[in-house]
Amino acid sequence: MAALYRGRHRWKRINCLHIFSRKLTGENDYDLLVIGGGSGGLACSKEGEVLSLLFLNFSRGIFEEPANNMITFLLWLVYSITPGVFSRPTMAEAVQNHVKSLNWGHRVQLQDNKGHSESLLTNIVIATGGRPKYPTNIPGAAEHGITSDDIFWLKKSPGKTLVVGASYVALECAGFLKGIGLDTTVMVRSIALRGFDQQMAGLVTDYMEAHGTRFAWKSVPNRVDKLSSGALQVTWTDTQTGSEHKDTFDSVLWAVGRAPETKALGLDKLGVQLNKETGKIVIGPDESTSVPNIYAFGDIGEGRPELTPTAIKAGKLLARRLTGQSTELMNYDNVPTTVFTPLEYSCVGLSEEEAEKRHGKDGIEIYHAFYKPLEFTVAERDASQCYIKVVCEQGGTGKILGLHFTGPNAGEVAQGFAVGFQ
Repeated sequence: MAALYRGRHRWKRINCLHIFSRKLTGENDYDLLVIGGGSGGLACSKEGEVLSLLFLNFSRGIFEEPANNMITFLLWLVYSITPGVFSRPTMAEAVQNHVKSLNWGHRVQLQDNKGHSESLLTNIVIATGGRPKYPTNIPGAAEHGITSDDIFWLKKSPGKTLVVGASYVALECAGFLKGIGLDTTVMVRSIALRGFDQQMAGLVTDYMEAHGTRFAWKSVPNRVDKLSSGALQVTWTDTQTGSEHKDTFDSVLWAVGRAPETKALGLDKLGVQLNKETGKIVIGPDESTSVPNIYAFGDIGEGRPELTPTAIKAGKLLARRLTGQSTELMNYDNVPTTVFTPLEYSCVGLSEEEAEKRHGKDGIEIYHAFYKPLEFTVAERDASQCYIKVVCEQGGTGKILGLHFTGPNAGEVAQGFAVGFQ
């Protein structure tokens, strides 16, 4: 997605850049080029009343959108309550139609204006996000595997599935697949939900295991081979014992991280600084890059949280600053986050591990409790992993450093508490 802005608000021209685009016709120069058709790029474009001139592709990654995360969880819930009535084709068609309707709405809003093949631009904003990546050192991984982007676009059920990885995307996918009745195994190299509070991560995986999701802990895949029957044979090593194991699956889903969409942009020719290890763009507090008048935000920015609502707000604030309507910077501290696993986990602020690093073990105090939600009581559901933990600074005012919650509707619960952290 590339969009150009030419509206009521004019920017001061500084070191204008010549950018060449294709399939563009028109007569005028523009103040802003937005590259990226995801939530962040569209938010930035719409905030500046951007006129789209080149629509490339809108992300189909189902786990990139909170709304779609909720769709998957609700489907899991419906199947859990009324087993035997689930229809995968009906579900897939409904989700595809929903995503397509979003894409169509964006196209209609941004398609009516045209530009020209060579435009004089004042500012460029890069918001291309990232894509799920495949491991490059495992034979058969890319040839025979899928990612979270593919789940709702497969022509048939994924069947017995191995999910490789233990990120929130991996656990969300696994929870959903198990919820619709599929045999699901999660292969974990080290720990689950790295970067999150590890006690809470343990409760999430305990709940999933108790409800039928298998976990292959401390295991790393070696290769994936397609058998004559069409099944996929996965060979892996248990790193604790050194023993090798094999099993067959219908699908192997890789959730081992995301790669930023930077390689095709030619940023090196412009001198834009990238993190050599991650490939992400190094940006400042105001989303500026190492090159004047080129900005970046969202998943593509080094050190930025890979969260859709964060990218949307950052995009809006950047558009306002570039039009001179505001000087407000995006606040990346204490961003509330929810993991949409079968038992939701939400948090805001520091994990217990991070608080201990910053304040010392004797510098923090933990308040915690298990509880039983009303909906679990009536249905007599297991609530042994429903838990709330508050991490506080020891002494003084007892400032709250972090709040963690597992249970139904955890995301909604955390939103209210997150306001107090600001």
